[in-house]
Formats: sequence, structure tokens, C-alpha cells
Amino acid sequence: MKNILIMGASSGIGLATTKLALERGYSVVAFSRSVEKMTLRHDKLVKIAGDARDVDHVRGVMSEIDVVVQALGVPLNLRAILGPIDLFSAATKVLVAEMQNANIRRLLCVTGFGAGKSRSSIHPLQRLGFSLVFGRAYGDKTIQESLIEQSDLDWTLVRPGVLFNTKASGRYRVLTEPKQWGNGIVAREDVADFLVQQFSLQTHIHKSPVLIR
Repeated sequence: MKNILIMGASSGIGLATTKLALERGYSVVAFSRSVEKMTLRHDKLVKIAGDARDVDHVRGVMSEIDVVVQALGVPLNLRAILGPIDLFSAATKVLVAEMQNANIRRLLCVTGFGAGKSRSSIHPLQRLGFSLVFGRAYGDKTIQESLIEQSDLDWTLVRPGVLFNTKASGRYRVLTEPKQWGNGIVAREDVADFLVQQFSLQTHIHKSPVLIR
């Protein structure tokens, strides 16, 4: 059974993925600056506090890992709107290098609809508002995606639409072709379901699917 490292495991998609991976029998290392907030307990769960931008912290959790999930996030506040934001790119530079050093191949990285090449698929009426609110964060996520695409890892970039904390529907769509891309809503638990499926599947390596309901 695979050992999974989840970066950003204490909240959001990271937490949902941690819970689902444990339910399905995986061993999980939950890595987060605020890991002490996690009340989750499990005999296959190890919780480690650390900064995803710190080389020593990241290097210290690479032992015996088979799959890495990078599910970092920033709170939506004034700093997120005005910037600067470099969490995603800075953490990714560290992660890619340390995965290569540890000979870990599989990386699942959660970015979002509007990052990278999907930005051009945002409806023109939504584009201005998106840029004003999310422009700084998604600019850095675009750099994050580029760093991963240029690596030799077996990567998948996962771009959810607008996220909700509803229960998993099981009816989400995985849009792999640019002509299909468009925004929509999706439950965090559905994104977690896709991620956990990819622990053992090879169907989306070097692909960047958009996930919406």
C-alpha cells in the first residue's frame, strides 16, 4: 500500500484528501504549518508541522513516500488581493527539487481554474472580477504550474472550479481538453476523490484537467 505525503493537509482540499486516503487504506503524512489544528486521529496518520518553503522541513518528510499531493492555499484577505504572493512558486521550487533528490516520481498538484493555460477559458464577463480578486494568487499559481511542467516528474495539475464544502456528489466532470474548459462549482470532497483515485492510476500523468460538477 502506498505512502502519501499531503502538503497543506490541515484544511480545505488537503484535509478532505487526508480523510479519504485514510478511509481507503493509505498511510498518510500530513504536512502543514498549522497541523496542530487537525483533530483527526488515525493509526496510519503522521502529522508533521512545517513550512513548505523551507528546504530542511520538506527534506525531512521525503523518506519512504510514494505519492505527493500539494494542496497549498492562502486565506482570501487583503494581502491575497493586493499581494505580493509567492507561496505557491516558492514552495514548488523546493518540492520539485526534493522529490527529485529522493527519487519520488508522482506529484498531484492542486491549482485552480484560471491558472496557467486555463486562464484564457475564463468567460470575458468574469475576467475583470477574477483578476481583481484572485489575480495575485493565480499569477503565482501559473508560475507554480510552469515549474512543475518543466520538471521530469510524473505530474498531474488539478484545476478545480469554484469550491464548496458540500458532501461528495460523485458526479463531477474531469475536463482534459482545452475546448471543454469552463468554470463551474465542485465539492472539495469530489476533488479529494479524484486525487485519491490518481494514487494508483496513470491516466492523467502530464495532464491538467479542470474539475467541475
